Amino acid sequence: MSLQFSRGDEEIAELFKDIGIKRNAARVLVLMFRDSDLTSRDMERICDLRQPEVSIALTYLIKRKWVKKVNQYSENKGRPVLIYHLGRSIDDILEELKNEIVGDYDEKIKEIEKVKELLKEQN
Repeated sequence: MSLQFSRGDEEIAELFKDIGIKRNAARVLVLMFRDSDLTSRDMERICDLRQPEVSIALTYLIKRKWVKKVNQYSENKGRPVLIYHLGRSIDDILEELKNEIVGDYDEKIKEIEKVKELLKEQN
C-alpha cells in the first residue's frame, strides 16, 4: 500500500466532491477503494487528515453502508483495533450515486413542469 495519496487518487476524490460527497469522505472512500482494510490512524496519515475529520467521514460512509467496521483483537490485552473495509462493491457504490443523481434530475424536471403549469394558470 502506498503511504500517500496519488495524483490519480486526488482526481477521483475531486470528482466525488463534484458529485456531492464531502471532501474528506471522498478522500477516505478513494483510499478504501485502494486498500479495503485500514485503521482510522492509517487514513489520517495517508489522507493527511486529522482524527476528527476521519471520524466524521467514516460516520457518513458507515451510515450509507459503504464502509463497515470490524474489531480486531490483538494478542496483548487492551482495546481492540477497529479495522474499516468496504461494505459494498465499488460498482454498487457508483450505481447508487448514479441513481441518486438521476432521481434528483427527474425531480427537478417535474418541479420545472409544475412551475410552467402554475404560471399558465395565472395568465
